[in-house]
Amino acid sequence: MANAASGMAVNDECKLKFLELKTKRTHRFIIFKIEEKLKQVVVEKLGGPSQSYEDFAASLPTDECRYAVYDFDFVTEENCQKSRIFFIAWSPDNSRVRSKMIYASSKDRFKRELDGIQVELQATDPTEMGLDVIRSRAGI
Repeated sequence: MANAASGMAVNDECKLKFLELKTKRTHRFIIFKIEEKLKQVVVEKLGGPSQSYEDFAASLPTDECRYAVYDFDFVTEENCQKSRIFFIAWSPDNSRVRSKMIYASSKDRFKRELDGIQVELQATDPTEMGLDVIRSRAGI
């Protein structure tokens, strides 16, 4: 059953929106969903540049898997403005086993389509992707 997902296509909009996030900074975050019937990864939600990390975290369903990209801005000790693009594989404990398998087996292929990911996180509950975790993984 797990191999059923390896043929998951990536909708062009996923790559396009990621490129906009990376180069034009028109999105703070993107949430991606696997449409099982269509056998492809699609954009589910876009977060505007003014949206917070809390807005992003609240956009993830509590009982369904998702992929997400978050553009994290921060200021270094030298007072330099920087950003890190995070890829988050969201797989809550109470999501369906089949869904977890599909997301897990499709993750690497999907991530390869998004050129410019700097940090990857795997999270099964909100504490594993809290702002403190994001800050430490960004190197601050």
